[in-house]
Amino acid sequence: MQDNAQQTSTTASREYDPAYDPLLDSNPGAGTDYAPTYWIGTAGEPPADDGPIESDTEVDVVIIGAGFTGLTTAIFLAQEHGIKATVLEANRVAWGCSTRNGGQAQCASGRLKRSQWIQRWGLDVALKMHQECIEGMENFKELIKDIDCDPQPGGHLYIAHRARVMPTLEKEAELLRNAFGYNARILDADTVRNEWVNDREAHGAMHEPEGIGVHAAKLAFGYIRKARNLGATIHPSSPVLSWETKGGYHYLRTPGGVVKAKAVGVATGGYTSNSLHKEFKNRLLPILSNSVVTRPLTDDEIKMCNFHTRQVLTDTRVLRNYYRLLPDNRLQIGSRSAITGRHAPEKKYEDMLRQAMRRKFPELAGIAIEYSWWGWVDVSHDMMPRIVQPDPKQTIYYALGYGGNGVMYSSQAGRRMAQWIAGKGENLDLPIFKDRLPYPNVFEKIESEVFAPFRRIGQSFLYRWYHLKDEVL
Repeated sequence: MQDNAQQTSTTASREYDPAYDPLLDSNPGAGTDYAPTYWIGTAGEPPADDGPIESDTEVDVVIIGAGFTGLTTAIFLAQEHGIKATVLEANRVAWGCSTRNGGQAQCASGRLKRSQWIQRWGLDVALKMHQECIEGMENFKELIKDIDCDPQPGGHLYIAHRARVMPTLEKEAELLRNAFGYNARILDADTVRNEWVNDREAHGAMHEPEGIGVHAAKLAFGYIRKARNLGATIHPSSPVLSWETKGGYHYLRTPGGVVKAKAVGVATGGYTSNSLHKEFKNRLLPILSNSVVTRPLTDDEIKMCNFHTRQVLTDTRVLRNYYRLLPDNRLQIGSRSAITGRHAPEKKYEDMLRQAMRRKFPELAGIAIEYSWWGWVDVSHDMMPRIVQPDPKQTIYYALGYGGNGVMYSSQAGRRMAQWIAGKGENLDLPIFKDRLPYPNVFEKIESEVFAPFRRIGQSFLYRWYHLKDEVL
């Protein structure tokens, strides 16, 4: 294994593949370069790592995936349990979701709202789920306080893109205040446009007190330094090509050698391959998200858009837009994208974001786009994550399925997965800690495997329906 004193980052051995599709491509690559995101373009050089695996080796704990979740798992294993993990990454460190997201740390752990938690699990469980998110946000703040990741604190503004959405927002805000003690406020359209931001689509908004914008790559690079300083080793260009378990050990074959481990934590997010292990086959539906960043706005343009906030913003579309004014005065905006990796590079998806920007800020029509990228989001079939030990007889653990809300919650999930790995997960009794990621709908395993290829046909129809709900009905 490489000397832990390596002082450079491992460079790419393959070019970035814009059409990569985790649902179809069984091999995640090896040493593939970063996507050309704003975050990678402005973060500076990646920090040192420990180089690829170069020989057979034996360790206590392996984490697969060197993104937010894998790195924070390694951090908490060391900090709280005295365990120095070995992190395997197929490509470059923080190559997947962690450097392709929107950098919005919100007080959420999946796609469902608090009212939907109550419908699914009842009020008592929903209150505990909310407390888990509040603790997660505090954990996140503590974790990043010594990382220079350009934080933009202050909360989250959830903007009603149509007037008919306001009653739903008002009801949710009342529930948040009265049932959860969470000070969500309703703002009318004039207040939003005059005192916050002149988004022409705004018909009002709900402001929640927790929310932080971050520079995604600077955050990831900070996690890398923190994990290695605590004794973890991080090995890029080391994809797991096969996984065999026998005699209580896991044998993970990489291009450079076999890593023998007592326990394995999986943190591969939207880039989880169906061939990694039978436990993960068809349990996630990777969804593409697109993002663009403009050139820096002039002072006059900022005034015309009436930006009085740099907090994170989202609108109420099902296929939501997420956006904010970055510290260097660029506008970043993102939303859902193509169905397949093959179609992801098509310019029409970037044009859709230009159109969204033009609807919200007509003053910026025609503004130069300097960064454009897309990435895969790990969406579970019931819209909530899982941080579990799926089989108590196997020392396999995973934290997956954030559905686009992993910037903050990945750090809490890393902490929880570290607890599981350290043998201290007995008190993790919330639903997201107890059950496996579900298969699609009511299908059992065998049915899921038969019908899995047709999920994207269903996704295409869903996107059309969501567009009708968002824009027409």
